[in-house]
This record gives sequence, C-alpha cells and structure tokens, in this order.
Amino acid sequence: MLPPRSTRTRELLRLDGLWRFALDAADAPRPYASTLQTRREAPVPASYNDIFADQEIHDHVGWVWYQRTVRVPRGWSGERVFLRVDAATHEGAVYVGDRLVAQHVGGYTPFEADITELAIAGEEIRVTIGVNNELTNRTIPPGTISVDERGRRRQSYRHDFFNYAGLPRSVWLYSVPDVHVTALRTRTTITGTTGVVHYDVEASGEAEVRVRLVDEDGETAAEAGGASGALSVPDAELWRPGHGYLYELQVELLADEAVVDAYGLPVGIRTVEVRGARFLINGEPFAFRGFGKHEDSAIRGKGRDDALLVHDFALMEWVGANSFRTAHYPYAEETLEYADRHGIVVIDETAAVGLNLGLGGGVHGVAEQAAFSPEMFDEHTQRAHAQAIRELIDRDRNHPSVVMWCLMNEPDSVEPGSREYFAPLVELARELDPTRPLTFAGEYRAHADTDSIADLFDVITLNRYYGWYSDSADLVAAERHLEQELRAWTDAYDKPIMIGEYGADSYAGLHSVLDQPWSEEYQQRLLETFHRVFDRIDAVVGEHVWNFADFQTSPGFFRVDGNKKGVFTRDRQPKAAAHVLRARWRG
Repeated sequence: MLPPRSTRTRELLRLDGLWRFALDAADAPRPYASTLQTRREAPVPASYNDIFADQEIHDHVGWVWYQRTVRVPRGWSGERVFLRVDAATHEGAVYVGDRLVAQHVGGYTPFEADITELAIAGEEIRVTIGVNNELTNRTIPPGTISVDERGRRRQSYRHDFFNYAGLPRSVWLYSVPDVHVTALRTRTTITGTTGVVHYDVEASGEAEVRVRLVDEDGETAAEAGGASGALSVPDAELWRPGHGYLYELQVELLADEAVVDAYGLPVGIRTVEVRGARFLINGEPFAFRGFGKHEDSAIRGKGRDDALLVHDFALMEWVGANSFRTAHYPYAEETLEYADRHGIVVIDETAAVGLNLGLGGGVHGVAEQAAFSPEMFDEHTQRAHAQAIRELIDRDRNHPSVVMWCLMNEPDSVEPGSREYFAPLVELARELDPTRPLTFAGEYRAHADTDSIADLFDVITLNRYYGWYSDSADLVAAERHLEQELRAWTDAYDKPIMIGEYGADSYAGLHSVLDQPWSEEYQQRLLETFHRVFDRIDAVVGEHVWNFADFQTSPGFFRVDGNKKGVFTRDRQPKAAAHVLRARWRG
C-alpha cells in the first residue's frame, strides 16, 4: 500500500485533531448511525488510555468510537476519494455515514477504503472509526480476555509494554485520478560504480507508464518506459549508514500522451548481504550500534509526535547510535522516512511478541503447556502472523533504511512444535522479499544446543540479560556465562550474531559504589561487562541496548511505573549509562 502523497494529480487532507470520543455502550448499539452522543473529545494521533483522568478509560477492554465530520474539497469532483487509517490498535472498523467501508485486524499497519460514491465534492461526510484493543490467542500479538467476579473484562498479555490503544497515527482523506498508480515496488543492485534501480508499477487501469529517476539536485539520472524495468545510474551516489542519499523515482501514467497520474517515491541505492559471519551494506562490513526502542511517551502513549521523533533521533545521534530495531511492532511510516533521509539503519519487526508461555510481562517462568498447539497458538494464530508479515513487507519494502526483517520477538523456539509453526512463515517472508536477511530475537532458554529454528534464519539475534535476570548482582559470573554462550553459538553456526537486547533497570538518581541493582552505576557496569565480551567475539556484528528510553508497562508490582531499562528516562533525560555508550560509540 503506497503512502498518500500530494502530487500534481493527487491531493490529501490530514484529519488529525480532536475527534468526538466514547466508550462502547450497550444502550448505543449503532454509534456510527448518528452524531456520537458524548462530550468527550480525543486527540488523533494519540493513544486514549492516558489522555483522560479516568480509570475506566485507562483500563477499558473492547471497542471505543471516534467521530468527526469533514468537508470533501470541492475540487475533487471527478476524482476517486480514499479514506486511510495509518493504524488502529488493534482492530478497526470505519463508517462513512452509517455505511461500513473498511475493517482491519492488526494494530500497526495501515488500511483504507475507496469512498468515492459517498464523498461528494463540496459536501460534508461523517466519519466514525471503531477501535477494539482486544488481544486473544488468535491475534498478533496474542493475549487473553477474562472476566473478574465483579463482571469487569480484563486483558492480559505476555509482552512487557502497555497495551496502548486507539488511533495512534494519522487518518487521511486523499484523492487520485480514476486511472492511478496502485503499487510500486523497487529493489536496488550495484555493479562496480553503477547503481541499478529495478522497479515494478501497477495501475488501476490501462495506461502507458513512464519513469524517471531524479537526483537530489533535481537532475535526471535515468529514465525509461514500461511498467517494469531497470534504471542504471553510472557513478551512483549510494545510500549508506550516516549518509541517507535519496533519489526520487517519478512515475507517470499517460493516456493519449497526457499525464493522468503522477507519483514520486524516494529511493536509496544500496545492497544488503550476509556473508559468513559478516553483515554487509554495499559490500562493506557493518556493525550495528543502537537500541531497541518503543513508540512510547507520557500522555500520548504510542501517539506519533513529530517533535518527539526529531528529538529521539537527535539523542541517537548524540550517543553515537547508527541503528535501531522497531521493537516490537512496525513503527509509523514517518519514522522510517526520517531514517531513510538521515542514514539510520533499521531492523523492522512484526508485532509477534508473546508467543512464549514461559514468559509473562518480562518475567521468566516455566511453561505448563505446549505453546504451539490447538489449545494455544494454532493455525489461526499462524495465519494472523502470516498476514502481519505480508503487511509489514508490503508497507516497508521500499525503505532503504530497512536492512533486515525480524519476524518475532522471544518466541518459544525450544519447543519442538515451534519449527512446524515458524518454518512456513520464514518461507513466506523469503518469497515476499528475497533481498533482505531474516532474523528473530531469541530468548534465554534457547541456546545453541536447544534452539530448534535458528538455522532457518540469516542472522542470530539474542536477547540476553546476564547480570540481571540471571547472575543478578554478580557481573563476574555474568561475563563468564555470556562469553561461554556466545562461543557456543559461533561454534555451532557460521552466521553473524546480533545482540538484540541487553541491559538492566535503573532508577535515575539512585547511586551506589557497590554492584547494587537498580542503581545507575550498576547499569553502567553491566553494559561495560557485555562490551568486553562483544569485543572478544568476532562474530558479534551488533549491539542494541534495551532500551532507548524508559517506557510504560501493564500495572503491577513487578514494574513500578514501567520498565526502567532505558538509558534515557521517559522524558528523555540521560542516565549515566548514556554517557558510557557515547564514549564507546563515538570514541
């Protein structure tokens, strides 16, 4: 699905702002049929949970409703009109007037509807969007709904971040000509100093296709005709880490030699390859330095915010990071576009977190039943997971910053049933995009001699917490055990090893001269311990600290106001660990 753009043949309206807002109610079975009866207003984009000082809204499980009116621009007469929702966490239903025009399950990828017959140029339409935050064993991520003794519905899940819900990204109304570009796929190769942009264009009707590649100075670098082909650029300026050089692929559809549609797509010329235990970008070894992150901030929850986006990237530059993982779901497209422009490398992940009965909210335990079974994660879960992979790759395949797909985080990869579950998903991902390596983030029970799926992937990514969840307050033992495990992986596989998570919780302002967990100094020393081991293992090609910033988790006694593993606080102030990383990564 192409992101909406304003071009000489297309126009768009961003429908961000305050919408009427109400919880689902039994006495209002069709809230979309008329003006929503509520005095509440909720901002879009934002998660709704922390906006109101209301426990019922914060803890709500089920549907909520957003509504607003919008006037269709009078200049859109004769155009096709689409309504697009960038994300509805985790299920969305869109109505124009009282007609259902779109439904979608999956909280982090966009969906849209052609509403041409309902959108009369110059007239107002009423848009109502229902959003359901329920997670079950048939959703990605999974969860469980229960009812307590007072009849209240409760949501539980096995991932360690709060289940923020609502409309966290933008809603759009946009116009296109009747015959228009519907899909555009690119890949790039390099031969000597010549960059090649391979492209495929799909359109809604018959039209001649003309393409042109333009450099950042507006000069034509190459041009061609036809719905598919290759554009060769001698002495191409390559996209590379720290240098986000982008060409623009300009596509025109023509009928009787007149342009009927125009669409432009930024393109970065670069290659990605795994060769033995090395990860190569443009044929050069690349070492990942950065973080697992979250779309998380006070009040907004997972709501997209441009000021926060720019500030977070500025902090990553300050600390010397060159990459991040979209833990544990696809991030907003604006985030990837920013990474494209600024040369930041991205590992792009599906929302498949929590496929592990031995983990719950970050706590390690023992599984009491098989995870991959008819009673738990079954063929319905697998189909939802497959759809999440399709939508992730379809949305993000054209981003040069995305160098690897991560298909899941900390699944149970020890259980024999895991291979039967995951192998078809790996095959699907390779079929959809054979140009990028694949990985998954493995949890602590899956060692080189117990993991059952690592051979299916190109890069071994390990989430490891020696010195925290194991060997707590004993960094000597942590260093020894970490090195033993990493050497076992290198002996078993000739593949790059990526440390997808490592770190420790710390409370800003808590200090100790001793190895005292939760102190800033302990977080510092734990990171330094891991770094010594990384530097002794040649196969380690990357280190992503968990986490960039403190983030909110589900309420409970295990987490006090969220997860504190950030090297920045939730309001983005540096802890002592940030200076350790800056000295290492910039030095």
